[in-house]
Amino acid sequence: MARKAVKLASWTSIALAASGGYLYSNKHLDPNDFGAVRVGRAVATTAAISYDYLTSLRSVPYGSEEYLQLRSKVHLRSARRLCELCCANRGTFIKVGQHLGALDYLLPEEYTSTLKVLHSQAPQSSMQEVRQVIREDLGKEVLVLAVKQLFPEFEFMWLVDEAKKNLPLELDFLNEGRNAEKVAQMLQHFDFLKVPRIYWELSTKRVLLMEFVEGGQVNDKDYMERNKIDVDEISRHLGKMYSEMIFVNGFVHCDPHPGNVLVRKHPGTGRAEIILLDHGLYQVLTEAFRLDYCHLWQSLIWTDMEKVKRYSQCLGAGELYPLFACMLTARSWDSVNRGISHAPVTATEDTEIRNNAANYLPQISQLLNHIPRQMLLILKTNDLLRSIEAALGTRASASSFLNMSRCCIRALAEHKKKNTCSFFRRTQISFSEAFSLWQINVYELILRVKGLRLTSWLSTLLCWLFPAPH
Repeated sequence: MARKAVKLASWTSIALAASGGYLYSNKHLDPNDFGAVRVGRAVATTAAISYDYLTSLRSVPYGSEEYLQLRSKVHLRSARRLCELCCANRGTFIKVGQHLGALDYLLPEEYTSTLKVLHSQAPQSSMQEVRQVIREDLGKEVLVLAVKQLFPEFEFMWLVDEAKKNLPLELDFLNEGRNAEKVAQMLQHFDFLKVPRIYWELSTKRVLLMEFVEGGQVNDKDYMERNKIDVDEISRHLGKMYSEMIFVNGFVHCDPHPGNVLVRKHPGTGRAEIILLDHGLYQVLTEAFRLDYCHLWQSLIWTDMEKVKRYSQCLGAGELYPLFACMLTARSWDSVNRGISHAPVTATEDTEIRNNAANYLPQISQLLNHIPRQMLLILKTNDLLRSIEAALGTRASASSFLNMSRCCIRALAEHKKKNTCSFFRRTQISFSEAFSLWQINVYELILRVKGLRLTSWLSTLLCWLFPAPH
């Protein structure tokens, strides 16, 4: 594979060298505007990373202490190369780098810590470039084919299809402004959510003027400590907000990396507030998809494995439904079978998932190529939210699962009521919905009481063991 990568990179370099002089001699041309330059850079980086792994690790006994230390160094070198590639090629590459930097539970720490810089310190346009766009507007597949050559066993057409569909939307700032106003209206009952106001009179497809709101990144625990913001409260709010978007409304903000989700103390009320930015990429779920997804998560939360299989297959997973369930929950198949709401996440399980992920890359690629297109952005959103929970230390808490279950119950009940003309049947559905929500409230209360009792018992024990000096 390394020979193939180096050969491909060599041919690309020759082609680029032939045109390089012309590109750089013309000051009006940005080399990054040419696909060949961006592709060549990507292929060369891929070749360098592949070659580094193959040559650096082959002479060291697998699993030895020396192997682990050397592998960590190769990981770090490769992550830096990848970060440099994203910064040089910008655009979609930065979007991909931001996503990879959020996958703490899946990728080696060397990669995530290096790529996290793209969340808040991505390359910026010069003020001259910004002014040029403002004057103009207010005054009046190749990369995938290259990767396919290196990794022929993987299927990448889903990535091409999604990029073609989503990139024009993300680059249309009027679309972003409309999305921002729609989600603000849709979630207006959440007093903890702030969506910056859009100034339409000074906005165009390439310029978006928004209200300036300050805050710290949602994964910055130090900022929250300094500002006396409750980490658990923020995590609960985030879970409520996204459960409502996905299960109830089917209109989902799909780029919640830490640079797009800020937190602050409201200057007037002093209450914790979430600021949601970057509304360019939303997924609109069809009703059939949304209801199947509700059923699937209900089945996962309440460990109904027959329904897990049925609704996974309804969503295109086929016989790969165990892998699909593991990807959705970021839990091992053993934990899914035991109950994700009962079995806490352990460091051992996280390590197991991270180490085994590479072994299943062809199956993951096959699955991504067959599931409905709308599921792809939902998986990305799940990954980013899970990364935030991991950073805050609140991942897979019972509270988050209970909030998801509440939204699923409401969404399914609303669908049933909408599709019946019988007043008696609608009353029956409403009663069943209220009873199910009451059961969840009681269960949550029991969990809190147990937690308080344990805290009180530990406090008493510590006071007895270490009495205060007189």
